[in-house]
Amino acid sequence: MNKLLRTLGCTLGLVASTVLPATAQKDSAAGQKPSKWFDKISIRGYMQVRYNRLLETNPQLKCDQCDRSIGEDGGLFVRRMRVIIFGQVSERVYFYVQPDFASSVGTTQHIGQIRDMYIDLGLDKKNEYRLRLGQSKIPFGFENMQSSQNRMPLDRADALNSALSNERDLAALFYWAPRKIRDRFSELVSEGYKGSGDYGVVGFGVFNGQTANRPEQNDQLHVVGRVAYPFAVGNQIIEPALQAYTGRYVVTADQLSAGVKVRPGGEYTDERVAATFVLYPRPFGIHAEYNVGRGPEFNPVTDSIETRRLEGGYVTLHYMLKAGKQFFFPFVRGQYYSGGKKFETDARSYTVRDLEIGLEWQPMKNFEFVAEYMISDRRFEDFRKQHNRQRGNLLRLQAQLNF
Repeated sequence: MNKLLRTLGCTLGLVASTVLPATAQKDSAAGQKPSKWFDKISIRGYMQVRYNRLLETNPQLKCDQCDRSIGEDGGLFVRRMRVIIFGQVSERVYFYVQPDFASSVGTTQHIGQIRDMYIDLGLDKKNEYRLRLGQSKIPFGFENMQSSQNRMPLDRADALNSALSNERDLAALFYWAPRKIRDRFSELVSEGYKGSGDYGVVGFGVFNGQTANRPEQNDQLHVVGRVAYPFAVGNQIIEPALQAYTGRYVVTADQLSAGVKVRPGGEYTDERVAATFVLYPRPFGIHAEYNVGRGPEFNPVTDSIETRRLEGGYVTLHYMLKAGKQFFFPFVRGQYYSGGKKFETDARSYTVRDLEIGLEWQPMKNFEFVAEYMISDRRFEDFRKQHNRQRGNLLRLQAQLNF
């Protein structure tokens, strides 16, 4: 009987090794089921709910790009509702799709709109060299690339955020970073140090130049390049960066008031260069950026849009406090910007001087709360609203769900 059982076992083993593919044999030996396609896809996201009217001193103070619920007629507001679908579907192919269900069209809110939609193609086995195709963030500015899920101030600073509406465009981009640095970029986000994510040590490429979800308007692509490196110095990590882009932006008819003068074809020089310095909060941190350049801007003296000089930047000081499993991030940010916003009505002209003092509280992984007091002095002029300078203070509150 024992001899018969041994013979039967050997026969079944031979059949299994012949019929089953090598991957199935390996999974079987490990006691695991073969992986399915959906095992390689993940879903995460976040939602932000705000209220900006507490201690408000001037309801005429506005910031369309920052938060449209600031000022008169602003109430409880869903700033973002993001669902992110992503996955490494094969050794060298990664995809990322992020719609936002808190977009607005006119007076209608909570419209779904694509923010990111791209693939990364690894050019080597370690994916240290990557080609990114689709709509994604353009590698210009640390705060622009840092997710709003991780940023402490409620909105990005005007100075660099004025470069790109929603920080994104349709692009073909190349990224390179050694595996060790890619892991460091990831850890600076996952461990709560307010990182920007992995946009490579070197990044460069081309993009349409009309900003996210808008079609190209000429046959000239913008060109962008960025170099950044997170150095470990003892217990600290310091990340300096340089970045620049250049191209020709087209101001379209839907962006103009009747009576505004524009160049033939509405085409304008659009170029910037910026420097970044980041000290990650261990426990004290600094984010500082400054950019200069040229772009379209409304001139109220001539009632026309002209190519004009722009400049500005910000400095954020913050601190990480741990109390058990809770995190506290007190912060202060000062910003300055003088220039146009090409994607706003009439390439609206701005002079911004803001000071923000706030505290981010993370009582648990899935919930955050931010209170921020804003002291603002903003001049924002277009054809219909000239000599418009507004000063005011307000207390802003935000609750954020992470899932």
